[in-house]
Amino acid sequence: MSKKVQIAPSILSADFGKLTQEIAEVEPYTDRIHFDVMDGNFVPNISFGAPILKWVKTKLPIDVHLMIERPWLYLEDFVKSGGDLIIVHSEVCAKSGKNSLVNVLKKIKKLGAKTGVCIKPKTSVKVLMDVLGEKWLRHVDQILIMTVEPGFGGQSFMPKMVGKIGQLRKMGFKGDIAIDGGINAETGKICADAGADILIAGNYIFGAKDRVKAAKSLKF
Repeated sequence: MSKKVQIAPSILSADFGKLTQEIAEVEPYTDRIHFDVMDGNFVPNISFGAPILKWVKTKLPIDVHLMIERPWLYLEDFVKSGGDLIIVHSEVCAKSGKNSLVNVLKKIKKLGAKTGVCIKPKTSVKVLMDVLGEKWLRHVDQILIMTVEPGFGGQSFMPKMVGKIGQLRKMGFKGDIAIDGGINAETGKICADAGADILIAGNYIFGAKDRVKAAKSLKF
């Protein structure tokens, strides 16, 4: 590993009755906050939207993962509400035209946020090169690899997805590679050893009796 792995707790697993307290407890031991948005259409679950993001109090950068069918309609809302990096799914963006992945990324940059692209387990990394090309692949700040089917927390880690990390590097991607799904001390080390830059963990951190210990166990 060439650099320290960043830890991003997903607040989807936090207690929203005391969200500020929950974040403050893990903030000193983590590097960024992961904010999952689900619409009940692209994924079979509903979470929360931009109004909740306004209540997130943290000094850490906030990555907003939009698991929604038409992300381009809500980009401005999430940036204005505090999103520092906006992640959209390649599966919902067109290959060309107004709502193409390239145009959505351009809009995110124009709004002043960093860009992220997520791929589901069944989506090949080759799709990113086909849709973005070498030029735009270089402009993506973070690529998020799902190691579970998105929509629910607490699922089992899919080890075959780890190979996508090396595939992305061979394609020339030099930005951050994040991993989300079934992350714990064991699977986190597998991903870190494979070259992951960011480990996203929800249940493993917020569901632990000792959250500090859980967060520290992901520091590789």
